[in-house]
Amino acid sequence: MVTASSMPGGMAPRHHAGAATTTSGEEAMTAQEVAQATFHQPADAVAARILVADDEPGIRAFIGRALNAAGYAADFAANGAEALRQALSSQYDLVILDLVMPDMTGQVVLERILAVHPEQAVLVLSCRADVASKVDCLERGAQDYLTKPFSLAELLARVRVRVRVRGGAAENGHDRGLENGHDRAGDNGHDRAGEMVRTGRLTLDVGRLVADIGAGPVPLTRLEFLLLRELAEHAGQSVPKGQLLATVWGYDFDPGSNVVDVCVRRLRSKLGFGLIKTVRGEGYQLADH
Repeated sequence: MVTASSMPGGMAPRHHAGAATTTSGEEAMTAQEVAQATFHQPADAVAARILVADDEPGIRAFIGRALNAAGYAADFAANGAEALRQALSSQYDLVILDLVMPDMTGQVVLERILAVHPEQAVLVLSCRADVASKVDCLERGAQDYLTKPFSLAELLARVRVRVRVRGGAAENGHDRGLENGHDRAGDNGHDRAGEMVRTGRLTLDVGRLVADIGAGPVPLTRLEFLLLRELAEHAGQSVPKGQLLATVWGYDFDPGSNVVDVCVRRLRSKLGFGLIKTVRGEGYQLADH
């Protein structure tokens, strides 16, 4: 775990009402940490660019050394405004984002980034461990959430997953489609203008992130749309919650999380309770119409 003994220079994170932080320090990672970071180096890591946004120099330096040792190219932002500027002006495979920064909250940065680049992968790194904070960030579009203090091995594992998922989506996005005769659509909806997904009376507009069950178009958030599309891809079948977490959020970040249930409730409130049925002990299924 990232604690006083494992962080550079024996630094201890602060545990007040703000992001977990450290005092500044520039001592190298331990030999064990370097070995841990480099042992699992992915083949495609060299090309991956990652933005680390945190207002504490010690945390930026610590994560930066780990990312560099693992073969990633890391850029840094010390506040929310700088993080937003860099994320909007450059292309990153992943943004690691602190929630509590002095000039702009991480939630605001997250929303503004995704408003312009809805496909951007964001991993929130925060000392806020409550379920409400996790669900809020995931509902806003973050693809993963890790609490401080954190395990370096777990952080790198989550980074690898996010980079791999994003790389696979970029490579295969135009080839992904629905089975059983449904229209084909990729993950990057803004690049698939005009593409439609249809099953029963449900129509999904991939480019506009809009659903229509016959009563007119209803705008959805990105995560709501992806979850509904996953159910449409498996029309007539129940889809386990774990599969929905892995497919929509890209990583089973917390097996005990209710984020899938929250997203389903939001879809039901927008499109009607009868659209998605709960399969007790299994998951969710698109209702037959």
